[in-house]
Amino acid sequence: SHYTVFSLWDTFRAAHPLYTIIDQKRTVDFINSFIRIYEQGGRLPVWELWGEETDTMIGYHAVSVIADAMAKGIKGFDYEKAYAAAKHSAELDHHGLAAYKRRGYISMEDENESVSKTLEYAYDDWCIAQMADIILKRNYERIERATGKSPLEFNYGFMPVLNEREKYRSRARHFENLFDTRTGFFRPKKNGGFVRPFAPNEVTFNFTEGNSWVYSFFVPQDITRLMELQGGREKFSAKLDELFTTKDKLTGREQPDITGLIGQYAHGNEPSHHIAYLYNYAGQPWKTQKIVRQIMDEFYKPTPDGLIGNEDCGQMSAWYILSASGFYPVTPGSPIYAFGTPLFPEMTYRLENGKVFTINAKNLSPKNFYIVSATLNGAPYKKAFIDHTDIMKGGVLEFSMIDTPVNTAFSEFPVSAISGINVAVPRIEGNRVITERSVVFMRTATPDAKIYYTLDGSEPTDKSTLYIAPVRLGADSTVKIVKAVAIDSKGNRSMVAEAKFHKKPNDWTVKIDSKYNRQYTGGGDEGLIDGIRGTVNFASGEWQGYQGQDFVATIDLQKETTISKVGGGFLQVARSWIWMPTHVEFETSVDGVNFTKVADIKTDIAATDMDPKMRDYAQSITPVNARYVRVRAYNLGKIPAWHPGAGFEAFIFVDEIIIE
Repeated sequence: SHYTVFSLWDTFRAAHPLYTIIDQKRTVDFINSFIRIYEQGGRLPVWELWGEETDTMIGYHAVSVIADAMAKGIKGFDYEKAYAAAKHSAELDHHGLAAYKRRGYISMEDENESVSKTLEYAYDDWCIAQMADIILKRNYERIERATGKSPLEFNYGFMPVLNEREKYRSRARHFENLFDTRTGFFRPKKNGGFVRPFAPNEVTFNFTEGNSWVYSFFVPQDITRLMELQGGREKFSAKLDELFTTKDKLTGREQPDITGLIGQYAHGNEPSHHIAYLYNYAGQPWKTQKIVRQIMDEFYKPTPDGLIGNEDCGQMSAWYILSASGFYPVTPGSPIYAFGTPLFPEMTYRLENGKVFTINAKNLSPKNFYIVSATLNGAPYKKAFIDHTDIMKGGVLEFSMIDTPVNTAFSEFPVSAISGINVAVPRIEGNRVITERSVVFMRTATPDAKIYYTLDGSEPTDKSTLYIAPVRLGADSTVKIVKAVAIDSKGNRSMVAEAKFHKKPNDWTVKIDSKYNRQYTGGGDEGLIDGIRGTVNFASGEWQGYQGQDFVATIDLQKETTISKVGGGFLQVARSWIWMPTHVEFETSVDGVNFTKVADIKTDIAATDMDPKMRDYAQSITPVNARYVRVRAYNLGKIPAWHPGAGFEAFIFVDEIIIE
């Protein structure tokens, strides 16, 4: 059978893992459908709808579904073909992947939603490493059975897959490159350093339908390292407590998908769905039990609007079914399910292999949702998790419930960790505009690593200058390219960080009469005259965005100057509510009070043109002496009726005022 409608950004988390328990036959059909889509369409599905790829969401999570099935021993599809298809997705250069492979992370100027994409690509790469490991073991066992000897005695072509496994394990650690040890959050980077200002509760274009609070817990493949970055189990648990109890409200972009809030946890959208179970990994399962029961009680109602968010092709319901069973797949691609708390006195899974797996909950009540002890098939069970194999064997998992938290119910807790060495890419921070006082700071999240740097754009090595204190750039050149590498005590190197610093091409100042959107500051007022240009990526950080208003600014040239040309750089990304101004006026003045119009430039890109376009609108004028230039760009106004955003206010995006 061939299937369609794969909402994989949503369903890889719980829906597909649930199918590995209740519907393995269709799991195989789904994966064979993935492979056909790859063979016939060129790549694995991302968010496939009615036979067409929409690329609506991020990641390449078909690999998660495949890796999860392989980890659970589900057969019926070609593991080698699936592995080849997965590698193909990981080696493409679109949607920020080129930068991800080059830098070790996606930077704000590379691609929208840079933090979320980095974190989700890293998880998917771990899934590919898991696939490689399974294929290695299968081939090893097959050859050993056939020859009676260890395959390592022969050259059976293991090295390519071994190398690939290590490569993808390394990429799976790329999440470290966006972690800020000072704040304990994953943060967007721009030009080698963290973007400022930063607020973890702000919803920005650096995240996918979320913010840093939610995404700072998305490292399902290496929760051990995430806990280390947070300062250990206790501090990690305290950070989770803060997530669920903070009084901070959402700020930034309006995102109707972010619903079902407990603190900054948002159950109505998928990136949060595993977070309540993370307390298990910190050895505090009773906290998971409390939060999971609260979510089941408050956010699932038997009414037409009973789901707190979009059902998203089964993900919301799958979370509920698994959670009501008392366990949840925090890391698809691993056969482990972390315990939560059962919702019913008895739940039964009738498996395709003819066996029955039952979950009983003794003394369960609305108040008795804490687990005091557990047994598996009558034997005491001290693990705060269960393996997929134990479910498939059939049997009875029994919980005894009580109304108070118990810290002795379990003595063994789930572990999610990646073997191998990783050195985090250093960050390079400083004002991008070079002045006499310019300095740059460098840091890395790897504690014992030293940073070596160059200031001339050459590749840094352990023979380059050792970073000891902030580095003064000076203002003796127009552009400085700073590169840095972190090297740990064993000689392991990070990928190279790079930052460019520019000398401002003038001594002008600017006064802006309009008010730019907090998310589109362009680097502040000076960003309009600093010589650093934006790209067609409207969220790259160089553009200033003005919604529902004209853009008006006055440039002070500091002295009377002969002017022969005026203009400005503008952007149109109509899908994102950004249009060219209808026209742009320029006025000049000697005293800053009395202005004379010198140009009125009509724009020439149709409002219906949906392709991203940058355009400099500039015009030569009869030379005039002036100290001040005032620019006024006229906003499109209300978004037209034919557009999905009809009735809302349009944006003007501007970067660089041109005066010659």
